[in-house]
Amino acid sequence: MKKIAIIAVTEKGLEKALVIQKEFPKSVVITTLSSTNGNVSTINSISNYLNENFTKLDGICFVTALGICVRLIAPYIQDKNSDPAVVSVDDLGLNVQSVLSGHKGGANDFTSKIAAVLGAKPIISTSSDVQNIWALDTLGTQFDWQVKSSLSMNKTMALFVNNKPTALLLDIKDKGTQHLEKTLPNFVTVFYREADIDYAQFELCIAISYKMYEVSIPSLFFIPKVLSIGSGCSKQLDSVLFETTLKEELRRRNIHFSAIKNFGSIDIKAGQQAYLDFSNNNKIPFSTFTADEINTITVPNPSEVVRSKIGVQGVSESTAMLLSGNKNVVIEKQKIHLDNGEKFTFSVALDTKVERSTAIAIIGAGPGDEELITVKGKQYLEEADCVLYAGSLVPEEMTSWCKSGAVVRNSAMMTLEEQVSIMQEHYKKGNSIVRLQSGDPSLYGAIQEQMTIFDELGMDYFIVPGISAFSAAAAVLKSEFTIPEVVQSIVLTRGEGKTPMPSKESISAFAATNATMCIFLSAGIAKKVEAQLLEHFNADTPVAVMYRISWKDEEIFQGKLEDLAEIVKKSKKTRTVLIVVGHAIGARKNRSQLYSPEWKHIFRTNKKFVVTE
Repeated sequence: MKKIAIIAVTEKGLEKALVIQKEFPKSVVITTLSSTNGNVSTINSISNYLNENFTKLDGICFVTALGICVRLIAPYIQDKNSDPAVVSVDDLGLNVQSVLSGHKGGANDFTSKIAAVLGAKPIISTSSDVQNIWALDTLGTQFDWQVKSSLSMNKTMALFVNNKPTALLLDIKDKGTQHLEKTLPNFVTVFYREADIDYAQFELCIAISYKMYEVSIPSLFFIPKVLSIGSGCSKQLDSVLFETTLKEELRRRNIHFSAIKNFGSIDIKAGQQAYLDFSNNNKIPFSTFTADEINTITVPNPSEVVRSKIGVQGVSESTAMLLSGNKNVVIEKQKIHLDNGEKFTFSVALDTKVERSTAIAIIGAGPGDEELITVKGKQYLEEADCVLYAGSLVPEEMTSWCKSGAVVRNSAMMTLEEQVSIMQEHYKKGNSIVRLQSGDPSLYGAIQEQMTIFDELGMDYFIVPGISAFSAAAAVLKSEFTIPEVVQSIVLTRGEGKTPMPSKESISAFAATNATMCIFLSAGIAKKVEAQLLEHFNADTPVAVMYRISWKDEEIFQGKLEDLAEIVKKSKKTRTVLIVVGHAIGARKNRSQLYSPEWKHIFRTNKKFVVTE
């Protein structure tokens, strides 16, 4: 919300209004009371203010009795599509009530935020919120889906909040569908193929799909923008005829036009007016590709005629595939002959990111404590059919989150080829696979060699980052590794042992910066590392030797840099050790400007937002 008014009518209410305003910096505090506070706007009549501003505001927070709030807004209420979000807070800030435009206007969320600021009780009476089920009228906006309903939204929502048996059809996989799967009400049954639904068993169907279906019961379609269209055409192409024909061709093939995400062709068509008009009329981005880019794609229906004329095997399929990142198409090349003698081709591909297909999740398990995995990583771990974890570096306790029946294997004794073989077996079955790595996979995770093989085998994968040992080290040492005017950089590196280092990445070279240095995999060459660090750091620079950070058997050894090798020797630790060196360790001086009263920034401009009459 951008335009918010906080209205108070008592002294105590005004105190609470000023507290709320701090959380909504550009809001105005309105009252009829006199006040010397520069953030307070004193007006003659709240009714007159609402008469002039009710429809201009995004949100109104009354710090008054609920009855006063209701009487004041009653003359100006129109409908939930245009009314602002209205909430009411009592003078003591004990209760926050959602009054008007709970879902579409955002009053329910507004209520929750204000309640959190005041430590108050949020009172929300909307049926879906009380039952903790989906608010169907806001799902489209929340996840950027277009909405199409066979009934009015009110009638559809009535079926849902009355818990009528509901079929949920998911043709794609995105953030929204994952949310629905994780928050499934007990009266909703999920399906991944429309053919599996027996409509006689349900009273409502909700579909998240780019496809059109003939549904015999009340239905609600959420249409995601997930399709890419590629097209080629003759030199002349009528704009109106092209657009109307393309829309009709998609409808005949049961494809929602509103599911189109982008549109493309070859670069020699960059100035094709019909394409430009289509893009502008429908607000669909238009992109073009060079012949070299197009020729990187193997198309299902190559054309020798097209190759002889413009040097590519095809335009429509290849550009749809390039736009979508998909190696397959939903609709193969279609040749359309218009009544005026002009021609065009088109093909449709689905964004590869939303396909309901399996992919290997490479997940960072964090530094050791099983609770320091990310929420997202834990969710994938809980849902996986196959989990391979690095047993020497990942706590076995973490595997207790795996579901019953999942294959859980310690990869410590396996070769890379053996690991890939197991993952490939499950991949072919469409099973969910997790490769659990220690720390963050991007740091000394040896994942590039795995990804190389996945690429060669055509196996999709993605990475979920994790908390690195260097972040856990800062937490354990109760230190900020970047101190204003002392050190503003962190070096993550290792010493040169059996594996050579790039010539410009020696410990000595990095030490010259005097940045905070986090040195991995180097306990065995501590004496060598110490000597290189002493070339540029003072001998009394703080140092920490940290063994198995955040594990149950964690041990920390601290001292001065000149004693680093001796500290490591006495610790008798040679593996899973992180060495931290720098003046930031334990530092408590030098204040950041971020929270200085004199410092102005985007969230704290020191600007007064007031109303003048």
